[in-house]
Amino acid sequence: MSLKDKLIREKLPRHVAIIMDGNGRWAMRKGAARIFGHQNGVTPVDEVVKASAELGIDYLTLYAFSTENWGRPVEEIDALMGLLVSTIKKETKKLLDNNIRLLTIGDLTKLPENTRMELVQLIEATAANTGLTVVLALSYSSRYEIILAAREIIKDTLEGKLSPDEMNCDTFERYLQTAGIPDPELLIRTSGEFRISNFLLYQLAYTELYFTSKLWPDFNTEDYYEALLDYQNRERRFGKTSEQL
Repeated sequence: MSLKDKLIREKLPRHVAIIMDGNGRWAMRKGAARIFGHQNGVTPVDEVVKASAELGIDYLTLYAFSTENWGRPVEEIDALMGLLVSTIKKETKKLLDNNIRLLTIGDLTKLPENTRMELVQLIEATAANTGLTVVLALSYSSRYEIILAAREIIKDTLEGKLSPDEMNCDTFERYLQTAGIPDPELLIRTSGEFRISNFLLYQLAYTELYFTSKLWPDFNTEDYYEALLDYQNRERRFGKTSEQL
């Protein structure tokens, strides 16, 4: 029986988040420039998106570029932005044909104008799609997202739009960039690193974590199925005991 056949659809996560790590190291091991790793990281994105859509997963969030990544060499950033634009153009028809919606989180104002415009156009083009939602985290910082939410809450409170007594988790979540998106049930990180790296810090409160030593360009559909299978075999208690479930 294949890994895919072992998966129980009713026990799959509704939302999977992935930290796609290891492109640079993959390229360096092959004696190539780091951008070569990013170029080869497009294929596993395609495979994971396709697999998620086929399995009926509702949301897939991909950590594509953090605010800290702006500190990388200029030539790598320029190449990455160019790769992002070319990939968007190639993937537009595929997303439309497969009823996939695209969203983004992060500070898009820092992206080059042409990159931002391509993203906005694709988001608008796929807005009516009702299948898998792919969320790209670009120029994203979870700490900054939380700070922005706090600013807006303070502003609305001072303007009388919000009472301190109304503040609870549901209210706070409405101010996050992920408002309306369910928290991830599963987080996958590749490359053998064991950290969250400023990604969805609030949203990952009860997320199951899965780490693999595979570098992202080597991550394939079977690896994804393996992570999903590991997830569905876990007991999610949310602070309760096994007997209470």
